[in-house]
Amino acid sequence: MTRSLTPALALADAPSPALDLAALVGSAGWSRLPPAVRRRFGPGHAAAVYTGRMELRCSPVGRVFAWLARPFGSPLSGVSDAAVPAAVRAFDDGVGGMVWERHFDTHVVRSTKQMGADGGLLERTDGGLGMGLCVFEEHGTLVFESQRFLLMLGRLRVRVPGLLSPGTCRVRHTDLGDGLFRFDLDMVHPLWGHTFHQSGVFADPVADADGSAQ
Repeated sequence: MTRSLTPALALADAPSPALDLAALVGSAGWSRLPPAVRRRFGPGHAAAVYTGRMELRCSPVGRVFAWLARPFGSPLSGVSDAAVPAAVRAFDDGVGGMVWERHFDTHVVRSTKQMGADGGLLERTDGGLGMGLCVFEEHGTLVFESQRFLLMLGRLRVRVPGLLSPGTCRVRHTDLGDGLFRFDLDMVHPLWGHTFHQSGVFADPVADADGSAQ
């Protein structure tokens, strides 16, 4: 995991600017993404609900991390199941960020992607977990990869050491055409190996007449 030079304990700075994933990815990478991906993650994205099924897997160590992190609104599930019905609601938070609200049966978690005070990408849960991310295009897929984990307590930011986190998080958003996309999440710990895997195919409600997402 990339080590940052910022202090482990700090106060948040002034409010961050509006989320701009296109600028973070860069014009060349952003242009290589399918139009449907650019629409889903571009500025001014209209609220949408995506429905599908998820495969959830976690290791025994992963279940411990899921239990410890749940009071902070963690999206990590300690369940292992091959076909969990899921719905994801995406909408603007009204202050420049983008909310992703995930419904797995009775388990509901919500996280917000926003620009961090340092100009990078930050994702935070309502319960106070934060994750600094890098975002980039890779073979036509939009990839988010964690760089650091934080506890966000009011204006206070407390760095979580890498060994005390569930591992480096890598999320891939891959457009499949015909109004479908695949979501993949993997977390790999430097000592405990693969702690979490989540994968699912979702339907995009915005599609043109031939069934492919715009």
